[in-house]
Amino acid sequence: MADIQPKQRRKIVKRFSYRGVELNDLLELSINDFSQHVNARARRRIARGGLKKSRQSHLLERLRKAKKLVTEDDPKPPVVKTHVRNMIIVPEMIGSVCGVYNGKTFNQVEVKPEMVGMYLGEFSITYKPVNHQKKGLGGAKARFIPMK
Repeated sequence: MADIQPKQRRKIVKRFSYRGVELNDLLELSINDFSQHVNARARRRIARGGLKKSRQSHLLERLRKAKKLVTEDDPKPPVVKTHVRNMIIVPEMIGSVCGVYNGKTFNQVEVKPEMVGMYLGEFSITYKPVNHQKKGLGGAKARFIPMK
């Protein structure tokens, strides 16, 4: 009998693309060209100068500055804290780390390619989700604790 070798499967690497545009091409687009690929709400906001307002432009400048501080020892840029939750994530922000304020603390958000076109606030939840598992806590029984 001959030695039968199993067929080696090639690992399929899925390349990221945003609405048909690959990541490398996406990074080269200007913000106005990028606006042609986002949804209508974001496109309208960019067209009316939404990313040129002082808060949004200041955040982009601070993220650019933080990216310049990246070294081989520390591959991630330093955290940039912000209250600007309504910032649309543009391709230029990929790889940055933002501290997004949720009303109490700054939640660290590392911007990934899948987040492009969304808002920063979507990744920093503003409330504590309700936990329905424990019986009796906060319900009717908690009101009737006997006094000693």
